[in-house]
Amino acid sequence: MRDIELDASAVRHGQCLLRPLSRARWLGALAHHATPEFCCSCASFLDSARMFALAAALAVAPLVIAIYAYLAYPLILIVIAKLRPRRITTVIRAPWPSVTITVPVYNAASTISATLESVLQLDYPRELLQLLVISDASTDGTDDIVRGFASRGVELLRHPVRVGKTAGENAAIAAARGTIIVNIDATVSIPATSLKPLIQVFDDTTIGIASGRDVSVGDADNKATGAESRYVGYEMWIRDLETAVGSIVGASGCFYAIRRSVHAKPLPPDLSWDFASALVARQQGYRSVSVPDAVCIVPRTGRLGTELKRKVRTMARGISTLFYHRELMNPTRYGGFALMLVSHKLLRWLPYLLAPLAILALGVLAAEGIVARALLATILVGVVVGTTGLGRRSKTAPAPVALAGFVLASLIAGFLAWCDALRHAQLATWEPTPRPEAQT
Repeated sequence: MRDIELDASAVRHGQCLLRPLSRARWLGALAHHATPEFCCSCASFLDSARMFALAAALAVAPLVIAIYAYLAYPLILIVIAKLRPRRITTVIRAPWPSVTITVPVYNAASTISATLESVLQLDYPRELLQLLVISDASTDGTDDIVRGFASRGVELLRHPVRVGKTAGENAAIAAARGTIIVNIDATVSIPATSLKPLIQVFDDTTIGIASGRDVSVGDADNKATGAESRYVGYEMWIRDLETAVGSIVGASGCFYAIRRSVHAKPLPPDLSWDFASALVARQQGYRSVSVPDAVCIVPRTGRLGTELKRKVRTMARGISTLFYHRELMNPTRYGGFALMLVSHKLLRWLPYLLAPLAILALGVLAAEGIVARALLATILVGVVVGTTGLGRRSKTAPAPVALAGFVLASLIAGFLAWCDALRHAQLATWEPTPRPEAQT
């Protein structure tokens, strides 16, 4: 077998050409190639290769993670749901339990009346129902409106100073009389037939949380916020799949029910009870489920800018909640639930944090490759188009402009949410999202 000579000058240019080498020249060639100059050239080439690989990995990481979280994860759930044996649970056909409905509000004078009217129309034994409005030191007349419903059984729990939604929900436990606590957002409407399906699932003794089905409604001509409606529908589909597999990993903040025993321990005020409820329930050995018949009507906002602010707040609180309960992401202890939590939450949020690094990495790659330059140019055009869609109501905007605006708003909101969560920004208090009146 003939020996091979590695051409040092070729290696310096990254070509690594090989040619036959006689035995007589082998030792001399080895000594020549072992010079400091040659070693430095090899090291430089390897360093460049590593930097290129790192830049390429950073550039594609958000896309790869997002494809898994939004496409591969649901497919995995579908397969598991089909292969999983039917769950055998203990169901106790008991009389309807006592229920406390809590409605946290802050300056919701424009919507609270319609919300309470829809709650008062709910089909549920009235003697088993307590209606409790938690006002976070409202200043716009919300409390006076709520007091006007006192003769119809609505109770007001007012905080003299702002403490935030979660602190208010913590305090409500002392005033609540129901064995099941139902949280309803002050800007939504609940159809009369939605409460019983939500409560009935608690006949299953393994269930600790029941989440309603959000239905996003609004101006059909508003293409930008219409994308939000489609996303909500996708999220409800994922929760149905998770329910079939075993448990959802987060409930709807607009309409969900929780066993009083799960809600008993206070939650830090900068976290979210709707997300944390499923995590706390899992720690106590309960499942959490989505209930398709428990419909909640959620009006969409008119502008993407308003939706962006809501996304920043809710995602930042969600990230903080996830890392507060980070032990639940340990699959050796929590099994499939941990993997679902990572897939549904962490890996959906992580691309927003990595996106700026990916763009910088793409800029580095663009200096050497035409493909990277084309991708970077496409992203920059998308940002310009998205900025146009971000600042308008989009009733007459072309669909691509509206979609680009929605994507850009989501990316900005996600990155800002990570910034708020990592710097421990004040997340306890909140400003209500302006919404049109909901229609059932």
